[in-house]
Amino acid sequence: MADIVVVFDFDRTIIDGDSDNWVVTQMGLTQLFDELRSTLPWNSLMDRMMKELHSQGKTVEDIANCLRQCPLDSKIVAAIKSAHSLGCDLKIVSDANQFFIETIMEHHGLLGCFSKIHTNPTFVDEEGTLRILPYHGSTLSPHGCSLCPPNLCKGLVLDHICTSAPQCKKQRFIYLGDGRGDFCPTLKLRNNDYVMPRKNYPLWDRICSNQMLLKAEVIAWSNAEELQKFLLHLINTISDEENLGSKKTSCSNSSGCQSHTMPVYS
Repeated sequence: MADIVVVFDFDRTIIDGDSDNWVVTQMGLTQLFDELRSTLPWNSLMDRMMKELHSQGKTVEDIANCLRQCPLDSKIVAAIKSAHSLGCDLKIVSDANQFFIETIMEHHGLLGCFSKIHTNPTFVDEEGTLRILPYHGSTLSPHGCSLCPPNLCKGLVLDHICTSAPQCKKQRFIYLGDGRGDFCPTLKLRNNDYVMPRKNYPLWDRICSNQMLLKAEVIAWSNAEELQKFLLHLINTISDEENLGSKKTSCSNSSGCQSHTMPVYS
């Protein structure tokens, strides 16, 4: 089922909370974070928090240990592993960052389930400080999307995912998210795609207010149990539709198939 592409947001979708807030809270940065919140873009603010941790003597491994304690519902783990085992192409498109996502996913044995993670890149500098950069960095022209923050347009990422696949027209997308930044890629989805917004979160609110703009079918979820149930149901539904379509095509192209047309009486 490589023709089914499942795209996950990360914060408040795969994990129930926010990975940035988790590190800020757990590592004692709340006061400084609140003081600087109005002065810096979020991406730059998190980079500043990493510098602060380094100045306090905290290592990258200390940050990793903190991330490994971030809770992840077992039903989400099961849903991801099931979708991967069914042959779906799984991807993450997130405004978190590479180090946070990869550390959490690896800890729960999920990193290998994803073919690609599109997020803000990270690196460790010569002083041993974890640095966080914007996805659309200074070397790229501004994305010009009014729906997205300056550092990441998820709609452009989804366009790239689609156009880079040779079988793009055959692929069916399922997009799961919760935030305002997930609305732009939702508008890119087609008639035979699905969007799964988390109910009563910003993406859900925007969809409810702009339903006429959407082409994809909307399947809302509230918790890990619903995400697991609805996602696997969609995957099986799409698979059944494709199998039925293949059988019809095979029959129409085969000389051994006979047409049984009922006679018409006047």
